[in-house]
Amino acid sequence: MDDSHPYDRGMVDLEVLGIRVLGGEDSPVLLLNESGGHRLLPIWIGHVEAAAIALQLTDDQAIERPLTHDLLAEVIHEFAGEATGRAIITEMDEGIFKARIRVLDLDVDARPSDAVALALKLGWSVQCPRALMDQVGVEVDELPSDEVDEFRAFLDSVNADDFSEEENG
Repeated sequence: MDDSHPYDRGMVDLEVLGIRVLGGEDSPVLLLNESGGHRLLPIWIGHVEAAAIALQLTDDQAIERPLTHDLLAEVIHEFAGEATGRAIITEMDEGIFKARIRVLDLDVDARPSDAVALALKLGWSVQCPRALMDQVGVEVDELPSDEVDEFRAFLDSVNADDFSEEENG
């Protein structure tokens, strides 16, 4: 009998390239790159979630109080110790991406942006099923090399008034 989880088969490892802000009122786009490939998985997310991911990518931990993913990371650490988990972007349903957080025997529903922020905080892998990448992945000739610099510029340009109660991703 196979005890592996259905998500364990046919998975693609993803690298977090960064966040692209297209401008104006547009939501930021989380760019996930297929490891060893030339396809991107773009996921539109909220501004608050983009800032949380940006903080993890820049290693700038200047936040005085913990953010939500910091709190969840601490709770996981308290209950699971140094257990390894992962964030899985599971599917896209009616234009909305869905994700799961897997650690120990837990498999918890999450927004992709929260799952990625948590994975970055804890050093976990980010994955998606190959079928999802085949369905919605975007083929690129050359991957952008300036994403982290653009993300830092984004962080330098935001302030508390930029964040709203939107729940995009």
